[in-house]
Amino acid sequence: MYSIAIDGPAGAGKSTIAKTIAKKLEFVYVDTGAMYRAMALYFLRNDIDASDEDAINEACKDIQVSITYEDGMQQVLLNGENVTGFIRTEEVGNMASKTSAYKTVRATLLDLQRDLAKTANILMDGRDIGTNVLPNADLKIYLTASSKVRAKRRYDELIEKGENADLEQIEEDIIIRDKQDMEREIAPLKKADDAILVDSSDMSIEQVVTVIVAAFEEIR
Repeated sequence: MYSIAIDGPAGAGKSTIAKTIAKKLEFVYVDTGAMYRAMALYFLRNDIDASDEDAINEACKDIQVSITYEDGMQQVLLNGENVTGFIRTEEVGNMASKTSAYKTVRATLLDLQRDLAKTANILMDGRDIGTNVLPNADLKIYLTASSKVRAKRRYDELIEKGENADLEQIEEDIIIRDKQDMEREIAPLKKADDAILVDSSDMSIEQVVTVIVAAFEEIR
């Protein structure tokens, strides 16, 4: 079985790219960020402060996150409830960035993520897949783009959904999240030594997919 790890900062297009490649290669796609967002949703719903580590640790005992697939699409379950449609807000994303720094939060999901990789050809994306979750992945990609490009992509996505969006605020949030992700003590965001760097700032989705699929074909 093969495993591909795609890491990178918020808004780099990891999920879109990963889903496309997984479909092309007929791999199972695992969006680890969605798992952290599900936990963040629980914290928000229960009015738990992101800075209260003791309360976060206690809450983790009551959280069960699992993954199922419907028509080939990943569905995220939080204590049995399908929360896939509730976890893509900016509020949930910011809470996930803060709380994913905690050891207990990461430990809650780590075994589930590693177990998934034992069951099929897996393509997993996140912040620390190549460095921590799947350090022996067959192919590691670090996918990035400038903060301006990432903010514009997110802005366009929100406008398309009919939501209000502030481009400058989105970029500011992205820069803050990058800092949080890169400076956290537990499994910080960084490029694995053996990962291939792909900067998608001036690339289309198709071009990025082509580069990564070609890299995989070289090792298969």
